[in-house]
Parts: sequence; structure tokens; C-alpha cells
Amino acid sequence: MTLLGRLLRDRRAGETHLSWNLPHLRGPGLFTLSSEDFGPDGSLPRVQCAKRVGGEDLSPHLQWTALPPGTAQLLLVVEDTDVPMAKPAVHCVALIDPATLHLPPGALDAKRPGPGVRPLRATVGHGYHGPAPVKGHGPHRYVFQLYALAAPVGDAPGATPVDRARPRALLSGLTAPVLGRARLTGVYER
Repeated sequence: MTLLGRLLRDRRAGETHLSWNLPHLRGPGLFTLSSEDFGPDGSLPRVQCAKRVGGEDLSPHLQWTALPPGTAQLLLVVEDTDVPMAKPAVHCVALIDPATLHLPPGALDAKRPGPGVRPLRATVGHGYHGPAPVKGHGPHRYVFQLYALAAPVGDAPGATPVDRARPRALLSGLTAPVLGRARLTGVYER
């Protein structure tokens, strides 16, 4: 696998197609997203990585500063900008009740989500999927993006239910105004 990683070293999705850059997900305000498990651009602990690379797929602790007034729901998106594909890989999408003040470790688990958390479909399965980059590919950046929405995300008539929608389709189809957003990047390398 190390040879494959070296061969793909210059292929990376980049930030162009990151949900953060979608015009309809740009909000007028910013707030702060942080974690007790890693700092900005800090290394993600192995426990938060995929089981196939020795981790536990345990989502990290996340907390945020005061939300913009009128926040009806939070949308969390975690993307790998360094995957050797055309677009970032979506490692997690979740809807969060705005009364929730933080997420403890493991709160993004698809089978046992934390209170106020509704894990949605990611690139592979539901809930949080930890880092598992190709060995030797170099550092991968995992961007945790939190959006404060003015209206809850719901099932639209005739559309795929929110719980089954592909991440890119869900993100491109959001119509709720974004009141603010926050971002935190963690790094992992094998």
C-alpha cells in the first residue's frame, strides 16, 4: 500500500468542492468550533481513525461558541480534502439540535448517537467514519464544518428522504438559510 500512496501522492481532491465553498452554505457570521481531542490543524488521535487502521471510529469531542440568534438546527459535515479523488470524501453528515452545546466523543455513532444528534448518510454508510488514508499518501486534512441553519432540514415531497440522500445531493439541495458557520481541521497520516 505504501507504493500506491506514493504513486497517488500528487492526486488530491483539494478544497474547491468542499461544502464550505458552496455559495448557498456561506453564512453572514462565523462562530468557533473546537475540540478537546485535537487543536486547529492538529493530529487526530488514532482512536478517532477507522477500525481497519487500528482506530475505533470514535467521533471526536466537539464544542462551539454561541450560535447566531434564530438557529433552528445545526448541520455538521466532515470531509477529507486530500483523498485521491475528484471531490473530498464525506466522512460524516449529521443534523444536531441547537439546544445541544457540545458533542462528547462517540456522539456521531450511527447506532447509538448522542442526544439531539441525527446521523445521516456519508460516502460510506451512516454516521462517523474515521480517517483511513492510503498508507504513504501523506497527510490528510479532515475538515469539520458546522452550519447554523435558520430552518430545520426536512424531507421534501417527492424527494429522497434526508436519511437516505447521498451527501452531495443533500448538501447541494439545502434551502435553509445559513446564519453562521464554523470550521476545524484535524490531520492524520499513515
